[in-house]
Amino acid sequence: MASAVGSGPGPRWGGWVRLPPVPGAPPARTNELLLLPAPEPRARPRPRHHLLYFPGDVQNYGEVMARHPENVQWDRWSLESVAALLSARFPGSHVWVVKCSRMHLHKFSCYDNFVRSNTFGAPDHSPDFGALRHLRALLTNAFALARDALRAGDAGEEEEEEEEERPESASFTLIGFSKGCVVLNQFLFELKGARADRDLAAFLRTVRAMYWLDGGHSGGSDTWVTCPEALWELSRTGISVHAHVTPYQVRDPMRSWIGREHGLFVQILADLGVGVKGQVHFAKEAPSIDNHFRVHEVF
Repeated sequence: MASAVGSGPGPRWGGWVRLPPVPGAPPARTNELLLLPAPEPRARPRPRHHLLYFPGDVQNYGEVMARHPENVQWDRWSLESVAALLSARFPGSHVWVVKCSRMHLHKFSCYDNFVRSNTFGAPDHSPDFGALRHLRALLTNAFALARDALRAGDAGEEEEEEEEERPESASFTLIGFSKGCVVLNQFLFELKGARADRDLAAFLRTVRAMYWLDGGHSGGSDTWVTCPEALWELSRTGISVHAHVTPYQVRDPMRSWIGREHGLFVQILADLGVGVKGQVHFAKEAPSIDNHFRVHEVF
């Protein structure tokens, strides 16, 4: 059963709604989601824009991070804290945090339901894994669960008729941070097939923007998509593309491929007529994991 958690007068006014494992496609693929609803005065239309955030390594619920001897130092970037930050950054949007299905050693986020991954969560991208189909089904089920939770949170208030919301009736911004960017990358490899599928094509038309925030993973390549065919498909969607990075990822001499791949990602899209919005933040500072996380504050 869904439950409202966090502080605030109630779910409609800033409280979190934590959903249990939500089935996707196929139903055996499940992910937990955390929802921070946009403030919704009764006198105003229901906001229809949703922000989906895919977190990176070590990020978890605040109480889980607080109990971990190492991860507690990053609890400022817990799922709840980042949801609140993003809610302020994108006012009027419902913020959803899509939790990875597995954390190896309580540290490495593994998005097994979105992309074939190794033990540490490094991806093996393919065009037919079904990440977009899974996300669409996940949102369909999550919308229904969250609606029930919000109604329960409004117990005692006058009922009002609410139109059932489906993913195709909304609009979306997708944000991946660090390891979470592997999900966005997988989507790109599936675009060609999705555009040929009526249901997935309709869902794709709801995506307004995609943000890559300092992408990185433990694999030795494919941190950024450099496949011209996949990027050409992205260029045809009209989706606004944003890439914000820090020296922690793109100027690490031990992982020099990340900077090269980021440059190719931006250059290929520019050649295709897509102007990538973004920059290297903290460019004059030494690479640091603190600034890696702080990209949330400056993008």
